[in-house]
Amino acid sequence: MGRFSVWDYVVFAAMLLVSAAIGIYYAFAGGGQKTSKDFLMGGRSMSALPVALSLTASFMSAVTVLGTPAEIYRYGAIFCIFAITYALVVLCSAEIFLPVFYRLGITSTYEYLELRFNKYLRLCGTVLFIIQTTLYTGIVIYAPALALNQVTGFDLWGAVVATGVVCTFYCTLGGLKAVVWTDVFQVGIMVAGFSSVIIRAVVVQEGIGHIVNDSYHGGRLNFWDFNPNPLQRHTFWTIVIGGTFTWTGIYGVNQSQVQRYIACKSRFHAKMSLYINLVGLWAILVCATLCGLSLYSIYKECDPWSAKQVSALDQLMPYLVLDIFKDFPGMPGLFVASAYSGTLSTVSSSINALAAVTVEDLVRPHFRSLSEKKLSWISMGMSLFYGGVCIAMAALASLMGALLQAALSIFGMVGGPLLGLFALGILCSFANGIGAFVGLVTGFVVSLWVGIGSQIYPPLPERTLPLPLSTDGCNISISSNLTTSTANPLTTIFSTQAPERPILADRWYSLSYLYFSTLGTLITIVVGMIISLLTGGLKQNTDRKFLLTKEDFLSNFSRSKSDTAEKVVVLSWKTSTNAAEGTDNPAFSHIEMDVASDKNKVNGLHI
Repeated sequence: MGRFSVWDYVVFAAMLLVSAAIGIYYAFAGGGQKTSKDFLMGGRSMSALPVALSLTASFMSAVTVLGTPAEIYRYGAIFCIFAITYALVVLCSAEIFLPVFYRLGITSTYEYLELRFNKYLRLCGTVLFIIQTTLYTGIVIYAPALALNQVTGFDLWGAVVATGVVCTFYCTLGGLKAVVWTDVFQVGIMVAGFSSVIIRAVVVQEGIGHIVNDSYHGGRLNFWDFNPNPLQRHTFWTIVIGGTFTWTGIYGVNQSQVQRYIACKSRFHAKMSLYINLVGLWAILVCATLCGLSLYSIYKECDPWSAKQVSALDQLMPYLVLDIFKDFPGMPGLFVASAYSGTLSTVSSSINALAAVTVEDLVRPHFRSLSEKKLSWISMGMSLFYGGVCIAMAALASLMGALLQAALSIFGMVGGPLLGLFALGILCSFANGIGAFVGLVTGFVVSLWVGIGSQIYPPLPERTLPLPLSTDGCNISISSNLTTSTANPLTTIFSTQAPERPILADRWYSLSYLYFSTLGTLITIVVGMIISLLTGGLKQNTDRKFLLTKEDFLSNFSRSKSDTAEKVVVLSWKTSTNAAEGTDNPAFSHIEMDVASDKNKVNGLHI
């Protein structure tokens, strides 16, 4: 196997330098960051394409670059069904959540919770987001660094500190604009890294036909599995239904993603950025799938994981890269740069979002006298602070990785109830603060119950359905005793754990991880609606600008005018609502008038 050469380090360093340079450029371009809006929202002047690429980049962390091909190698290409999921997620985000958030002109998504419900719910959302994101960033920085270090000998702490420092540097100097434009550059690097692996693998295997053929005979092309059982890890239904809820919690209401598409210069650009980003997501999925199938095709006779050449599945990609590029100096460096681009783009958007949430939800409401200049300095300070926190979390991950991983999967369950809370606010006009709070807590408790249960009693292999791997072709002396040892754990699990596992373990805790979010969301919405109705939700008067209206949907079809007319419409609409505030129920009287005018037209009567 090859090791890392000087050229590989040069390629990696170049990627970091370009990212840092973009940060310096946006620190001074156009007069720098004068206000906190400039710093956190790019002055709301971004156009659709860079934002779309940025959304794609931060969706694709190094976990995607290293994990998805390994997932396909181990469980087959059923993962491709996520293509349908992504389309549904983008549709929901663009048509349900985006119109409301964009109209209100908010910086932090949790501001909406105060406008619609009360400030306590806003605080809940903010605190949950901060804890979840710091945990996540720690793992996102550390996990790939560890995998790459163990295979390539690439310096572990050098890489962690370098990526953390560069990331903090350009986030603090350049704000959201720097985050978006570095993401655009990093997407390019990621696609280059993936493409180089795919092209080289096709050359090694003498044509893509061989790769597909091997995958087919190895049972890796298992696209369609319509088993309705919610306990199965990945089936068509768990991926389409569960995946949609899980990812809408990220695209629709998570600050890291929402902050960027709200920073677009018009609502049309914001929607377009989401739809263009969908193409990016599909492209990345196709690349990752091809890499996974190439992995299988090359190692079908001798699986490096069973043969103890690598100690974890996410080390398979770096192992493959060193194997097929051993005569190409600089190419392994490109792949490592692409994995770290994934880390940088995810961490930078997290840092920026954490700064935004802290300034908007925790600083601004309590210190109203602060000038915009001071707020922009505080935003920069917060970016610096959270950059430090993320590096510290990575250090913590090295000490207790399993614990942090568990903590993260538990906080991943926060996404479901939070999505339910926002959906309740936007879709149910009668939902009130009490109902929303009780719904959130109930959804949260149930999600935690399933989540922690599944951590203690992991689902059995018949639920996850790993595909067979072979070590027959390995010319390593130890392979013979290895095949027996790999077969052993399953039998030991069945024999030892079967009597100890409680009834809930194989019924309730074995629920597919994709359904945790779905469960949280639905419980939050249902409980929230019931409690709101019981506590007089129908009597309250909710301002229509906090809800999704028919006009939001219909305005899609009048694209040509939407850009210019939009701002005017919002202003005139605000005045009309002020005028109508005197009546008891403006919504009702408006509907009555509409009906009357329609009747007049139909009957031809002019009253």
